[in-house]
Formats: sequence, C-alpha cells, structure tokens
Amino acid sequence: MLQSWVILLVSFGYVGGLFAIAYYGDKRANEGRSIISNPYVYALSLAVYCTAWTFYGSVGRAVSSGIGFLPIYIGPTLMASLWWFVLRKIVRITKVNRITTIADFIASRYGKSTVLGGMVTLIAIAGIIPYISLQLKAISTSFTVLRHYPAIIMPAQIARTSVFADTAFYVAWLLALFAIIFGIRHLDATEHHEGLVAAIAFESLIKLLAFLVVGIVITFGVYNGFTDIISRSAKVPEIARLFTLSGSGVQYSSWAWLTFLSMMAIMFLPRQFQMAVVENVDERHISKAIWLFPLYLLLINIFVLPIALAGLLHFPGGAVDPDTFVLTIPMAEGQSLTALIVFIGGLSASTSMVIVATVALSTMVSNDLVMPVLLRWSSLRLDELPDLSRLLLWIRRSAVIVIVLFGYLYFRLTGATFALVSIGLMSFAAVAQFAPAILGGIYWKDGNRLGALIGLGAGFATWAYTLPLPSLVDSGLFSQSFIEHGPFGIELLRPYQLLGLTGLDPVTHGLFWSLLVNVFAYVAVSLLTPQSVIERSQASLFVDIYRRTGGDEGGPLWRGTASVPDLRSLLGRFLGPRRADEVLGEYAARRNLDWTAVSFADAELVEFVEKLLAGAIGAASARVMMASVVQEEPLSIEEIMTMFDETYRVIAYSHQLEQKSLALEQATAELRAANERLKELDKLKDEFVSTVTHELRTPLTSIRAFSEILHDNPELDAPRRRQFLGIILQESERLTRLINQVLDLSKIESGNFEWNLSEFDLGEVIRESLVATEQLCREKQIQLHVSLPEEAPPVVADKDRIVQVLLNLLSNAMKFCEPGVGQIWVRMTADEDRIQVDVSDNGPGLTPEEQQIVFDKFRQGGNTLTGKPQGTGLGLPISRQIVCHFGGDLWVESTPGEGATFSFTLPLNKEESVSSTDI
Repeated sequence: MLQSWVILLVSFGYVGGLFAIAYYGDKRANEGRSIISNPYVYALSLAVYCTAWTFYGSVGRAVSSGIGFLPIYIGPTLMASLWWFVLRKIVRITKVNRITTIADFIASRYGKSTVLGGMVTLIAIAGIIPYISLQLKAISTSFTVLRHYPAIIMPAQIARTSVFADTAFYVAWLLALFAIIFGIRHLDATEHHEGLVAAIAFESLIKLLAFLVVGIVITFGVYNGFTDIISRSAKVPEIARLFTLSGSGVQYSSWAWLTFLSMMAIMFLPRQFQMAVVENVDERHISKAIWLFPLYLLLINIFVLPIALAGLLHFPGGAVDPDTFVLTIPMAEGQSLTALIVFIGGLSASTSMVIVATVALSTMVSNDLVMPVLLRWSSLRLDELPDLSRLLLWIRRSAVIVIVLFGYLYFRLTGATFALVSIGLMSFAAVAQFAPAILGGIYWKDGNRLGALIGLGAGFATWAYTLPLPSLVDSGLFSQSFIEHGPFGIELLRPYQLLGLTGLDPVTHGLFWSLLVNVFAYVAVSLLTPQSVIERSQASLFVDIYRRTGGDEGGPLWRGTASVPDLRSLLGRFLGPRRADEVLGEYAARRNLDWTAVSFADAELVEFVEKLLAGAIGAASARVMMASVVQEEPLSIEEIMTMFDETYRVIAYSHQLEQKSLALEQATAELRAANERLKELDKLKDEFVSTVTHELRTPLTSIRAFSEILHDNPELDAPRRRQFLGIILQESERLTRLINQVLDLSKIESGNFEWNLSEFDLGEVIRESLVATEQLCREKQIQLHVSLPEEAPPVVADKDRIVQVLLNLLSNAMKFCEPGVGQIWVRMTADEDRIQVDVSDNGPGLTPEEQQIVFDKFRQGGNTLTGKPQGTGLGLPISRQIVCHFGGDLWVESTPGEGATFSFTLPLNKEESVSSTDI
C-alpha cells in the first residue's frame, strides 16, 4: 500500500521544487540573465492550457465519445497557425498600452470603461471558479484513489471527509501561497513574473513526461502495443463503437463547434492571456510557439485513446470512473511507481492552471472591481493617503486567497456531481463571450462601448441560462421539469432546446445561442449608437497599432493642463514615492528635461503617467485617477478627425521623405560604385601603359645595343655581324608583333575591327595550322595526335582570325611541352548547335589561381623549363575576344602536373555566328 504520508511527502516535495525553480528564475532575472527570454520556455508556458482535464478528463471523454476528445486540441492547433496575425497584434497592443489583464484589454479598447472592465471580471470569475474547482477535484480524487492502493475504490464509495482531512484543502492554500509569492510580488502587473513562468514551463514538461510514461507502460507493458489494444477492443461491441463518429454518438456539428470553442479558449482564457500576452518578452517568440505548441498537444494526446480502450478492457461494467483510468490501470497492474508518477503528473497539470488563473483573476479583481469602487467611495478618503501601493498589494493577495477558497468551496458543494470535461467545456463557453469584443476591437473601428457592454451581458446571460443553470438540476437545486418543460411550463424556453432548436448537445447548443446573441447585440448596437471621443481615439490606437508603433505615430489625442508636481504625487501614491521618482527620472533623462524648469505637463507626459498607472491599477481606474489631477478640455469628433487627418498627412509626408532618402542613398551608392570602378579602370590603365612600355622597351633595348655594336665596330668579322643582324631582325619582328597585337586588341574592344566573314571547313583550317607548326614540333621532338571527323558542318567566321586562335593555342602547347617527351592532342567534335576544338598538352599544367588570370592582358601562367614563359601575354585575351565575337567561348581546364586543355566553341547556326555587340 502507498501510505498517505508517502504521497503527501512526494506532493509537498514537488510543490517545494516549484518554489525552488521559481526562486531561481527570479534570482536569474535580478542578475540580468532572464530565463523567459528563451522561446522554448515561452512555448512550454503556453501548455498551461493542458490541465487536469487533459491529464484525466480526455481519457474520460474518449471513453464516452471515442475520438470526440480531439476537437479540444484541434482547435488550438488551428488557432496557432493564425497567431502571427492575431496574437502578435494583441501582444503589441498590450505592450504599448501597458495592459495587464484581459478585462483591462477590453475596458481600454472601449473608452477605458470601468463598467465594462468590471463585467468582464465577473464573467471571468463565473467561468473560471468552476475550472479551478475541477483542478482541486482532480487532486483530491487522485489522492483518495491512490492512498487505497492496491485496492481500487472510487471517491463516490468513500464517506465524505472533513475539510481539514481533505488534501485538496491544503494544496489550495499552498497554491495560493505560491501565487502570492511569485505572482503578486510587484505592483506593476506588466512586469514579467520570471520565476512563475519558469515554474509553469517546468510543470509543462513534468505532465508531458508523466503522461508519456504511463502511456508507454500501459500500451507496451500491459499490452503488446497499439495493434494489440485495438484488436482486443474490436472484439467487444460496446468498445468497438468508439472507433467511429457515428458509433460514439458524436455529431459533425458538435465537432465543428467544439473545435471553434477551443480556438476561442486558447486565446481568451485568462491564464492563456497571462502567459501568451502579458508574460511575452519578445514578439518573435510567437513564431517558435506556432509549431512547438501544436507539437506538444500531439505528444500529450498520443496515448489518450489507447488508455481509454485499455481501461474499458480492464474495468468492464462501469465500476471505475473513466476519468481515473490513467491512475487505476497502473494500480490494477501493481505498478506503484507508475501510479505515483501519474499522480505527480496530474498534480502538475492542476497546480499550473490554478496558479496562473489566480494571478490573472486577482489582478482583474483588484483593478476592475475593488479599486474602482474604493476610488469612488469618498468616505474612505483614499485621496488623502500618500502611499496606496501596500493597500493595492494586499487587495491582490487577498483576492488570490478568496479565489482559491471559492474554487475549493465550489468543489466541496458540487464538484462530485460533474465530470471533469463538463466543467471545462462550460468554462470554455464562458470565456468565448470575450471573442466578439476583442476580435472586433482590434479589427473594427466602429465597435463601441455600449455595443460591447450589451453584447457581453446578453451573451453571458444566455450562457448562464443554457449551461450552468440546468446543470444544477443534477445537484437537486432545480427540478427536472425545468429541463423537460422549461420555466413555468414554457417549452420554447427549455434551456437545452431554446426556441425549439434540437439535435445539438448541451455545450454546442449553449455556445451557439450565447455567441449568436452576443455578436448580434455587439454589431447592432455599435452601428446604431455613436462613439465618444475617447472611444474613437482608443479604437484607432488598437486597430492601427502597427502604424502607430512604426515610428510615425504622432502625439496622443489630449488637450488640457496638468501640473508636473501633481502627476508626480499621483504616481507616488500608487507606485510608491521612490519608484515614482525613478521612472520620472528615467523619462527626463531620455528627453533631456529639467523638472525644476518644467511646471506643466504636455500631452506626452500625461499619456506616459496614465500608462504607468494602468500597469498598476488598470486602464479604467487610471483614467479615473488622472481625471482628479488633470483639467482636460473635451475634444469634439470633428477635432479628433482633424487630428487624425493631420497625423496621416504627416505620416504620408514622412513616408515620402523616407522614400526619397532611400532613393538618395541608392544614388549615392551607385555613384560610389562608379567612382570605385573609375579608380579601378585608372589603375588598370596605368598598369597597361607600364606593361606595354616595358614590353616595347625590351626589344628596342636589344635593337639599339646590337646596332651600336655594329656601328662602333666596322671591323667586326662577318659571322658575328650576321649573328647580331639576325638578333636585330628577330627583335624587330617581336616589336612589330607586339604593336600589332595591341592594335588588334584595341580595335576589337572598341568595335572598330574589320571582320572578313566567310563560310569554311574548320577541319581544313586545323590541318593548315598543324602544317604551319609541324616543323617546330619536329625540332622539339613533340608528338602530335590529331582526331578530326571525316565530315563536319561549315562555320561562318573570319577564317584568318580563327587561324590566329589555333596557332596561338598550338604555340602555347608547344611552349610548355618538354622536348623529346612532349605530346599534343588536337580534337574536334560537333553536335547540332556547336562545334568544339580542344588542344591538350602534357606540360606542367596550371594551378587554379593561374587559370583565373591567363585570359587577362599581359598575364601568363605556368612555367617552362627555362623559367618565365616567353610572350607578351596578349595572345589568349585576343583569342578569347575573337571567339566570343562569333558567339563562342574559350576556356581552360587543367590539373597541376597533368597538362592543360584549352577549348573553344563556335556556333553552327549562321544567325548566331556573329554577336550583335562586340565583347
């Protein structure tokens, strides 16, 4: 038997571990090393969505509806794909306006209405208190079942324990303490709760690992895998029905509505808003969560159906509550350690929800219920207190305790009556009422306060009438006739068949009517009633948030007078004097202000102070308090529209300036590039002149030197005279050749070269070139290998210039071949479009660097046996220019030590044989 003290020790040890993690997270934040700046921590914190309902209730729902549990997780997955467009906008609005809760968000959007904020808070409390009780019920039930191990006894069979003997009671106090320490430490609710987020992310890992462990143990330990469970279940007709939608009683309409319901829940549950919006430190983390969060949902649901089927096989007859199958199957198999892991996983799933929900609700209660009442209660004389920060903290901390205890009270009164999923779905339907006001508020400027107020009120009343109210029949608070015949016998008012609508399950039915009434009232009233000045201003701020945060937002819409000392005193009352001096000092430093020289605040400072107050007491209460120290002059709608027109004109002008600036920058960059190119060309020109001068000076020097010898020595013998004259003649030819090459290159590049086109057989030209170089090959004992097709199509080009190319390639090959062992291969191939000539040698070859420069002017690659190769370095550049002019190409391929192959191509199509422009 797992004794109670063991379970309690493990439970309190786990909660103590959460305290340690949260403490470590806060300590790291104070040191400037934030944990929640990691996108994976942010994505894991969003898994607070997976509560005891997921851990226990999903299996229970799968028992009754088969795969009908999936819409609750399909919805968030679909919604995640829209987060970059919807959630990112909500996050941006929240950060800019220092919004703290979902109630604050709605109240701020619709003119900073205290009434609207209070209504949202009441709806949230009504919807979330039962959800908190669900978590406490899961803790109490799992503990009660586990402490009777190895016997399996359901809580319904156990006498009700006293409050002080109920584990859930002490866990509730522990969770309240945790929420107070790590969630209500600071007054500014927009500050990030680093330790709290770190603990929630850790709990997300624990509940996932625990569920995977029990799933693996049951699926692959108790049974032989998925196939074994499914095959055994298929033999039992009562279980086999769960494999299909029709057999499990699930309707397609219910699937669609539950999917939509869960899409709204993942956005508008207060705990989700807290984690996804308020605790977000970087909008870019959303892109990571878009795929990580759906992956988490997939992993935690893999074993739901196998566990449900295994439970039905283990416990036929319904003697064991399906919500406990995750725990009771390991118990029945004697797996005490697995059962304890399951308990910790369920505890993790429950505690994370309770902690975050109470932090969010306590802020809403403080900002939107208690503070507006206290600030208007003149007999309390709160305006005379110099520091209200401690009072605000105590209000929030007290609200945490009250909320948790109300959740526990609800569990004690009605918790045993309902299944986990039933409570969860009712809560989902309650928070779905926020969807029209929020989504309409961020995309539709015409939505107004009265429309949101009536829409929310009518939707919530319809929700209460069609869902929670009839559910109390099972508790004995109403008679069965209320459901069967409606109040006072009016059948059109039957809560599960309102106005005669039948064929829907209770949750789908209630969601349909409540949202229909909500949306209709919101849209109709907004269209039929005007907006106030502040409503229109706030509507523009929310809908056009990206435009206003892009750097061109203009100033706030405000006109009036406000004293700087009064604003400083107001901030000090709610933030504390020390904190107020700090933030105002930082504000002055950013704007180079001297408070001693500034008596009255401008619109920007007034807006800054109001946003700071909104972070502490909510937007609605901040508006009330600002009105006590600011003398604001009301603006008409016409003035507002004029301001907007001016703002938009400034924005448009700013965008024009930006575009002109970009164009100027682009033109400057182009001029800079052109200037660099001119510098490069000037450098190349200098190098060209230097190289040509050097190449001309060398033969001229030889000619002059030998001419002077002949001139000064007339008695020189005939053999020496002939030798010197031969050198003079050779250098003169070299000089002439160099000049001709330079002239040819200049004419080709300038486009003034004269080309003599004709049609000829390239193979015949190759043979003529080989004959011209045959004697030189014989002298150097170089072997020639020729491979030419018998017939080849004619080409159209300047025959003499192609001969020049061939002779240059052949002479280059001979230059680098070693006498006696040198070999040269000449090949010609042709296809339908082009003809190719390859000249290969077995010389030293070219390095990759040399291959890049051999076609540059006056640049040569490779080494001969005598060192630097002879020549001007213009042969290959000229050859490439000639070949390219006729639409071909010239390139080299070489491996150092294995020779080189120079290849060129010429087109066979006569229309392509001459390029339209000179290269």
